[in-house]
Amino acid sequence: MSASQTSSSDVPADVPTLLVKIFGKDRPGITAGLFDTLAAYSVDVVDIEQVVTRGRMVLCALVTEPPPGQEGDLRSTVHSWAESMKMQAEIISGLGDNRPRGLGRSLVTVLGHPLTAEATAAIAARITKTGGNIDRIFRLAKYPVTAVEFAVSGVETEPLRTALVTDAARLGIDVAVVAAGLYRRAQRLVVMDVDSTLIQDEVIELFAAHAGCEDKVAEVTAAAMRGELDFEQSLHARVALLEGLDASVVDKVRSEVRLTPGARTLIRTLKRLGYQVGVVSGGFTQVTDDLKERLGLDFAHANTLEIVDGRLTGKVTGEIVDRAGKARLLRRFAAEAGVPLSQTVAIGDGANDLDMLNAAGLGVAFNAKPVVREAAHAAVNFPFLDTVLYLLGVTREEVEAADILDVG
Repeated sequence: MSASQTSSSDVPADVPTLLVKIFGKDRPGITAGLFDTLAAYSVDVVDIEQVVTRGRMVLCALVTEPPPGQEGDLRSTVHSWAESMKMQAEIISGLGDNRPRGLGRSLVTVLGHPLTAEATAAIAARITKTGGNIDRIFRLAKYPVTAVEFAVSGVETEPLRTALVTDAARLGIDVAVVAAGLYRRAQRLVVMDVDSTLIQDEVIELFAAHAGCEDKVAEVTAAAMRGELDFEQSLHARVALLEGLDASVVDKVRSEVRLTPGARTLIRTLKRLGYQVGVVSGGFTQVTDDLKERLGLDFAHANTLEIVDGRLTGKVTGEIVDRAGKARLLRRFAAEAGVPLSQTVAIGDGANDLDMLNAAGLGVAFNAKPVVREAAHAAVNFPFLDTVLYLLGVTREEVEAADILDVG
């Protein structure tokens, strides 16, 4: 489905207007033909909306009443023109403009694979129960997931988000709720976690495989997850196991890193749209610096493995990038990019990302653990990183256009 809408100046509530509705098989020239027909009657356009679904068009034009004595002729002429175009016409008399939209406007993005009628009905019902009104529905994508966007008014964003996110988990869909406004199309900053977000791997485990200590690294990781070690303690304990490893392993690990499906598309599209993109990682600069160069990232920061005389020392150098550090780096990147924190997007999967997700204007949990999904502003539970684009209002057509430009 595609739709377009525009409107002109306000019309007093007591001024007579006509709603002209044209529907039938879509073909070139319908919109121009209708307004050419209406132009002969000196009417002003109050509002226009056009929707095309599977080749069927619905075109609505809200116009002022024609001069006295001409309404009957206008109706007859429009019906005759529509019939000549093999379309149907309906004309309804009324007063004034559309109903004013309520205060509190939000954009609700719903992702499903598939998106069932049951889930759609439940989301629509929940919006109504919160006091919201659905002003418009627009499809963003049909592949690799179905993504639709609801424009909602009449309820504030936060209570609407709370209500819908609860329903989403039960319905097996993903829902993101953001405040509507011009900022959504403003230049923004997107910052991602690396391990299990931008890439499919855990970099420390790739190094451990070459050192033959995967099991020991896994034990330390498990202890950290049980809360027996904090991130910095677990990082030092795991890196210590790499002591003596030849530095040539860095190139091997870089070649083993697997990007998450959709990662290149996400970054390429964001860059085409004028966004700045960065990564922060509890992993290592030996990998993130390579990713920055390969993917054309604007920012990258991680821990650094110490290498002396061609071998890993089992230590890291510099400031440790932990949970709080990721949030600090998000703020630093935003300041350097000249982007307000409210216009930043953070993407991550683990508890180590929570501070960053909460600090960002939009925090997205990507295939994350339950505690992270519950705390984030939005969640994506599909294995394609470019699905995040739909939460930003980017359509599949825009993604494909970016791909064509790169090929060209």
